[in-house]
Amino acid sequence: MTTIRKSLLEYLLWTVAALLLGVGYMHLILGSAPEETSSLSFLIAKIYFFALLYVGGIVGSILAVLFILFDVFYLKRKWQSSTHFFAIRAVSMLFILVVVATLHYLLEKTFDVI
Repeated sequence: MTTIRKSLLEYLLWTVAALLLGVGYMHLILGSAPEETSSLSFLIAKIYFFALLYVGGIVGSILAVLFILFDVFYLKRKWQSSTHFFAIRAVSMLFILVVVATLHYLLEKTFDVI
């Protein structure tokens, strides 16, 4: 397997992890899904899942782009030879998620932009 294919596969896996973290973050924000007891609550539950996947996908995409840029321009150059490279990358992804989540909260609740 060539180095380019290996890097693409590796970043694809990190992107999937970022998307899952984004959806998980939105699940924490939105709470659990409403119960489906009637036709209206069924519709509301479907809107909930759409919002969960749509906004969580956007947050996860932003997280993935920021992580890949950070990884390419900083982590691979500075920490490539470290024995804990995977842990450093995972912690950096979580740190970027905290930054993105804080910005999301500030823009939504404090500045009322979103």
